[in-house]
Amino acid sequence: MPNRVGADSGGGGGVGDPVEASGGVHERAPRPGKSARFADPVSAPRGGGGGNDDVEITLDVREDSVVVRSVKPVAAGGGEDSGVTPENRSSSSYGHGVLRIASTRDKQVSRELRPVASFRRRGGGPSRIDRFKPVATHALEGLKFISGTDGAAGWTAAESFFDKKAKNGRLPRSKFGGCIGMKEAAFAGELFDALARRRNIAGDSINKAELREFWDQISDTSFDSRLQTFLDMVDKDADGKISEQEVKQIITLSVSANKLTMAPHQCEEYARLIMEALDPHGLRYIELYNLKMLLLEAPGESTTNNRKLNKLLSERLRPTVDPSLVWRLYRHAKCFLEDNWRRCWVMLLWLSICVGLFAWKFVQYRHHDVFGVMGYCVCVAKGGAETLKFNMALTLLPVCRNTITWLRSHTGAGRYVPFNDNLSFHKAIAVGITVGVGLHAISHLACDFPRLLHVMDDEYGPMKPFFGDNKPPNYWWFVRGTEGWTGLVMLVLMVVAFTFATGPLRKGKLQLPKVKRLESLDSHPKPIELDRLAMLINTSRSRLTWLVNTSLKCFTGYNAFWYTHHLFLIVYAFLIVHGHFLYLTKKWQKKSTWMYLAVPMVVYASERLTRALRSSVRSVKKMKVAVHPHPATLLSLHLSKPQGFRYKSGQYIFVKCPDVSPSQWHPFSITSAPEDDHVSVHIKAAGDWTNQLRNAFLKVCSTPTEGKTEILRAEYSRDDVNSNPSFPKVLIDGPYGAPAQDYKEYDIVLLVGLGIGATPMISIIKDIINNAKRLGGVDVESGNGNGNGNGNASTFRTRRAYFYWVTREQGSLEWFRGVMDEVAEADEKRIIELHNHCTSVYGKGDARSALIAMLQSLYYAKNGVDVVSGSSRVMTHFGRPDWDQVYRRIADENEGKRVGVFYCGEPVLTNKLRRLAKDFSRNTTTKFKFHSENF
Repeated sequence: MPNRVGADSGGGGGVGDPVEASGGVHERAPRPGKSARFADPVSAPRGGGGGNDDVEITLDVREDSVVVRSVKPVAAGGGEDSGVTPENRSSSSYGHGVLRIASTRDKQVSRELRPVASFRRRGGGPSRIDRFKPVATHALEGLKFISGTDGAAGWTAAESFFDKKAKNGRLPRSKFGGCIGMKEAAFAGELFDALARRRNIAGDSINKAELREFWDQISDTSFDSRLQTFLDMVDKDADGKISEQEVKQIITLSVSANKLTMAPHQCEEYARLIMEALDPHGLRYIELYNLKMLLLEAPGESTTNNRKLNKLLSERLRPTVDPSLVWRLYRHAKCFLEDNWRRCWVMLLWLSICVGLFAWKFVQYRHHDVFGVMGYCVCVAKGGAETLKFNMALTLLPVCRNTITWLRSHTGAGRYVPFNDNLSFHKAIAVGITVGVGLHAISHLACDFPRLLHVMDDEYGPMKPFFGDNKPPNYWWFVRGTEGWTGLVMLVLMVVAFTFATGPLRKGKLQLPKVKRLESLDSHPKPIELDRLAMLINTSRSRLTWLVNTSLKCFTGYNAFWYTHHLFLIVYAFLIVHGHFLYLTKKWQKKSTWMYLAVPMVVYASERLTRALRSSVRSVKKMKVAVHPHPATLLSLHLSKPQGFRYKSGQYIFVKCPDVSPSQWHPFSITSAPEDDHVSVHIKAAGDWTNQLRNAFLKVCSTPTEGKTEILRAEYSRDDVNSNPSFPKVLIDGPYGAPAQDYKEYDIVLLVGLGIGATPMISIIKDIINNAKRLGGVDVESGNGNGNGNGNASTFRTRRAYFYWVTREQGSLEWFRGVMDEVAEADEKRIIELHNHCTSVYGKGDARSALIAMLQSLYYAKNGVDVVSGSSRVMTHFGRPDWDQVYRRIADENEGKRVGVFYCGEPVLTNKLRRLAKDFSRNTTTKFKFHSENF
């Protein structure tokens, strides 16, 4: 269930929120706990011999789920009037509602909805198991023990694996997991034992026929078969009773399979919790039926049927595609311009200037004296050189962070200029520089110079004012000249800088793939020499791959990018020299290179000088450090706020540690709120510099307890004589603007952080809480009221925030646990929803996480504490969020409003979140505006 701080949160809208249904029905949802029959007034269908075309769909409407209970025709004359309201119908069960869909066309919908409703009547009425089966199907959805859903196709791969790995026609237990595609060997072994016990198979190996029986059972998609297989794994002695020790063993196994960490005493505590829930009479065992009921009633965020129903209704309500190609192109162009008009006019202006400069020089040299000898080659070379000079000057401006931050914070230019795309524009200009260099260098080296060398003496006359009375004797004459060698040096330096600026090299992710070992020949009668040869080849390939990957790791990464990118300082110096010594231009006023570069270079130099002076003046006097252990390695720095240091939530600062590198500055998002008395950053140790920084602070932290992994802490105060003098020095510079700082422009915000990308969102949710407190008695939902706070509601627009944090490691949930609990405690207005998702745990209902999910619900309901994080008040969900459902719910709850979507993290989610924002903005009354910050 989604976790809204301080309140229950439902997945759907409240009273009066529209609910769409196929067949043109548009009704309003009742409050949970009431029943209603909704109908659309339609005329009776013509024809059909007077048959009744009405169908009745019975739904279970819960807080966050809709389950189709039955679909059946309504008897003639037995239906109620289409104008019946919810108040005119009584309710016999909680959350029960009836939706009548009329017209012949809607009978097709009813037929499609029938398979969705997994409800079968048995005897005189549904049993308890049948009644909960739709919910259980979701709770244990995906309770499969193989990857993929097509058992037939999967069996081909499993059979092939058996043929390769079986010895004497039997597959050992140790290789069963690899055969069915399950990586967790321990869990696969327990599954093997459970399947073998049911068939009375002794030993630790099976033949192909027995493997086929195993496969048929674990690939069976029926609910009862999956549930029975799971229960067989729990009941190891097959006596129908489960002891506390068996519960503890399956918990420990599930924890290991999901890469979680739990102390033995925690597993014992959780096992006792399950025994208390299912063994109230102290029998010291529970029956399989009781565990089955517990699994069946495990709550979830939504049911499988709900998702299938949503998908079906969405398909039915999807707008028809206009057959006109022109109209479709017009719609696409209109939507594209609405989303990207600021980028479009900037790019169009830039391209127009580049084309104009190229055309100007091209035409100018078309009428030059040298055209008769060099031809169009010199026109192309000079046109490319002119665009190159312009772009070399322009590329400095997007990285002038202080200037951009001032413009976006103190002027209205941000409404027309996409400052958030400054680095993307910087990269686009780099492409323009590459094109200019290519046109200029290739035209000169491959065309102009050879033509000049081969020109006849009687045709050389126009070239004498530029190259002297004597024709250049050879190609080396051009290369050794100032114009030649400076150009070649710049070309080499640019190639190096551009290469190390590419994504794989900058992030240090370029490496050779793992070598696939040659198949072992032990199962086939081959000479022993072939075995030795295969071993030698495998060893040589592995060592070569290791050597290459080690070299790539040493010579790539952010450090390599930082140093090679600063080679452009040399490039700019040579560019000025190169632009002064020109073959075809002798008058200084026509040598325009310095004119292009003067202003941008002064602005950029002022930026660097400002950073150096500001960081030296704004020294950090106090510091608190927390070093998180592996695998979720993190360094948390709480720094004293320098005098005059003001920032906004969502902004970032640069950090430098002279003990690690005397020249490198690295950007990190601020995690503290503007009203805090300190500045905090959380640094993930994911690269060379960050790992060195973490190691530097580890040396000054307290020694950890032997045999324990715990967070190590240290404090430093410059005024305290007892402080460690070897404490690493930290300098900060900033703040600088970022996309997330614009969140205050929206009434509703959706904040998404992937891994360490949650850092700017943490600052934002703290700022929202602080502003809510400052507004005092103001009605947060409407923004009205007369509060006693010092602030004014008009200065703070945000009234609701949805925060989704998706992380891989269990240990990373500890990073912001204090902040999460603080927000949960302080959010009295109930304006923030906190959703933590741990992707290392298998998705809802998977066999490897089913018991963990059930235990999570039990423990949180009893103690209000999360099981996965260990102590947080925010419950952790398993697997990745269903982003389509997230957008759909927010759109339903905030009709007619603008929602700002802010994402920070790896680019893997950017396109999907942007696409959903566009789709829901165009198809609903809620308008989503997407902003992203990738690293």
